[in-house]
Amino acid sequence: MNKTRKIVFTICILFSSINIAQTKLASLFSNHMVLQQNTNVAIWGTDTPNTKINIKTTWGESLLVTTNKEGKWSTKLKTIQAGGPYEINIEGTSKVYIKDVMLGEVWLCSGQSNMEITLKGNPGQPIYESNYAIATSKNNQLRIFKVSKVTSLEAQDNCKGEWQLSSPQTAAQFSATTYFYGKMLQEQLGVPVGLINCSYGATPAEAWTPLKTLKEEKFTRILKVLKETKEIDRTTPSVLFNAMVRPIIPYTIKGTVWYQGEGNYKQAKEYEKLFPAMIKSWRKEWDLGDFPFYFVQLASLGNEKWPGPKWVDLQQAQLKTMLSVPNTGMVVTNDIGSKDCIHPPKKRQVGERLAYWALANDYGYTGVEFSGPVYKSKQIKENKIQLSFDYAPGGLTSLEKEFSDFEIAGKDGKYVEAKVTLTKKGNIEVWSDEIKHPVNVRYGWKSYIDGSLYNTAGLPASSFTTEE
Repeated sequence: MNKTRKIVFTICILFSSINIAQTKLASLFSNHMVLQQNTNVAIWGTDTPNTKINIKTTWGESLLVTTNKEGKWSTKLKTIQAGGPYEINIEGTSKVYIKDVMLGEVWLCSGQSNMEITLKGNPGQPIYESNYAIATSKNNQLRIFKVSKVTSLEAQDNCKGEWQLSSPQTAAQFSATTYFYGKMLQEQLGVPVGLINCSYGATPAEAWTPLKTLKEEKFTRILKVLKETKEIDRTTPSVLFNAMVRPIIPYTIKGTVWYQGEGNYKQAKEYEKLFPAMIKSWRKEWDLGDFPFYFVQLASLGNEKWPGPKWVDLQQAQLKTMLSVPNTGMVVTNDIGSKDCIHPPKKRQVGERLAYWALANDYGYTGVEFSGPVYKSKQIKENKIQLSFDYAPGGLTSLEKEFSDFEIAGKDGKYVEAKVTLTKKGNIEVWSDEIKHPVNVRYGWKSYIDGSLYNTAGLPASSFTTEE
């Protein structure tokens, strides 16, 4: 090897060593981030094997951890009550300084296009009240990290993204539902709020579910799809969990809000098992117990031909999930849907209804109603059926609308349009002059309705049937 080649070789080795010998953290650990307050938060990264990593924070915590033989390290960092800004200084083979760190409340916001659609909307698909929201969005206590959209058949360790402070310059690109949810939390709690938006349009729940779970729960159709897949895309089973969710685990969160279901409406029966399995798998992966998981039921859409009755079947699968999976909650949106657009524009109401669940159940706001009425029981009295509901302590109302989309059936199971009146106790009676001996009632049993049944807090009831 001549002298010139030796010099080039030495320089290459030198730069290679410098590149390897770097203290690196996952992209979530960066300037402007929010860490969950009053707990022990996960923090992790890489460096050369068997290297001591010294961590110091300006809120008074310090830690010393050593990388393993693969150069990886992880630990738990104690946080104090909400506040900031703070700094975190990390020193290994190199130094990393993380500035403008806030301690507060951290939520993951995930799902498909209705979680992804931004405040500025899509072409021809506006978000109502968005211009005012953007113009008044300056708030350094509200921060959002948007996970870049990617797919992978293999579990990934990192993702691309950066923390951004809410402002008129940034908010237009924020997820509308995420923004309105976080805005209400931040304003009411008075602490920093960090939101991790992890969403990808036109995606089914199986793409967000670990392969291990799909195999253990024996989702035969989904596994067959995966086996026959020649080229992966965003709908391929497990690829979004691998590439977008797995890299942010175990970043410490308070809970999750979820807006999805459109991608599975043709497989509602499967979704009854798949959605709870996905929730359970995320909770297991994060190892934070049964953290809050609040989600949005499919909104009213279309007509009998599209998307048709299967839309209601998926809504019922979502309702069953809320009623069967611990620490979950469902936002009903059948009063703010859109006949012609799968992306209904009233995202402020969606975000705020999600926030009611969190405020009431996780932050001690005992005076706040958080769920719409949920069918409880029926009582047949001559030619009428009286219905009672949970989550309606003040009774029921139509909010000055005409009650609509109620149907009643006799023993033959044939449903006809029904009439509805409120009782003195705040329940409802349902009947039809065509049915002398009624047996069952159903409400909202088509893909598009203008929801007319509410509790007195103004929260709408889900579609339901009294059939067992």
